[in-house]
Amino acid sequence: MNSEESKSKVLKNQYIPTAEFYSQIIDSLQDYSIFTVDPDLVINSWNSGATKIFQYETDEIVGQKFEVIFTEEDRKIGAPALEIKTALKEGRAIDNKWHKCKDGSEFYAYGLVFPLLGVNGEMLGYVKILRDLTERKKAENSIEKYVKELEELNTHKESVLAILSHDLRSPLTSIISTAEYLKLNYDKMNPVLVKEMLDLLHKSTKEELNMLDYLVEWARIKYAADVFTPSKIILNDYVKKVFVSLNKSASAKTIKLSCDIQENTSVYADEKMLFSILQNVVSNALKHTETGGSITISTKEKEDKIIVEIRDTGIGMTKEMQKTLFTPQVNSLLKAREEDKGAGIGLLLVKGFLEKNGGEIWVESIVGKGSSFYFTLPIEKPLNAIESLKKTDDLA
Repeated sequence: MNSEESKSKVLKNQYIPTAEFYSQIIDSLQDYSIFTVDPDLVINSWNSGATKIFQYETDEIVGQKFEVIFTEEDRKIGAPALEIKTALKEGRAIDNKWHKCKDGSEFYAYGLVFPLLGVNGEMLGYVKILRDLTERKKAENSIEKYVKELEELNTHKESVLAILSHDLRSPLTSIISTAEYLKLNYDKMNPVLVKEMLDLLHKSTKEELNMLDYLVEWARIKYAADVFTPSKIILNDYVKKVFVSLNKSASAKTIKLSCDIQENTSVYADEKMLFSILQNVVSNALKHTETGGSITISTKEKEDKIIVEIRDTGIGMTKEMQKTLFTPQVNSLLKAREEDKGAGIGLLLVKGFLEKNGGEIWVESIVGKGSSFYFTLPIEKPLNAIESLKKTDDLA
């Protein structure tokens, strides 16, 4: 036996790692949750990394069922049992999914489960190892959202250019022609005809101004990042302001405007954008609600967001109309304009404002019975924004 072999043998005889040694190593892995469950899927060991991630102290979690760390959605589909089944069949089960902490919050993790066997091959239970990847997941989601917004931006640019060339240029040409005809023939025209033509000019120029206002607002949310100043605001105050601004239109059709929102309900949003969102959706509902109908605004809280519902008793819309409502093409915008429905670019503006404020919008409708427009807004300032991406997005 040479000197190196002798030295190695001496070292082996001097120190044999104990179970406590390995336990200390596992417990020192603060970035990893490592715990075991018995054959009945009851948690029976818990490292300090698991406490850091899940917030449960060892004496709180030991004795609880394995499924306690899974989200409600995963429990309903039997995800805990499926993991164990896969681990038994294939020797391990790997997944990337959301898990639930003690306080109800969720985090995204890479997970690994494998059977724990005794020295004689008997089943002792299972080992679960998790690594928190929440920040990485948020970064991936932010990148995906940013790419999607760039794609939508290009589509919207094309739409706006088409509107400028078709939906603004043509009416302006007609306005100029009508004004020129009046200028040349005013002295010899019938006063009644003159009044009709002036009324037409007035109506047409107002429509063009409204369309330009929509386009300016759309450009503002896409390019003027400096005017985006969200804060925590009372929702009821802005609903009341919108009702006041639209009261004349509602009274003309004897439509009842109702607010069913708790007095102190608040959202985190840009004030001007929130007012524009509410005004556009309620105004759209007024146009499509017949005389004697009603429009009601209500809310409910879900997790960290407020869901606002604007329900009308109007004419409703088909499934086909609902599918394209928030992705209007030039032809649909022109058609809405011609029919004086105004739903096209106004809802495009609403969708853009909501996305800027971290919300979304959707609709449920039945032909002949009315529509409900739903949109979400955060209750508090979102904490998961990636600063670098946010700055890039603001410049987009």
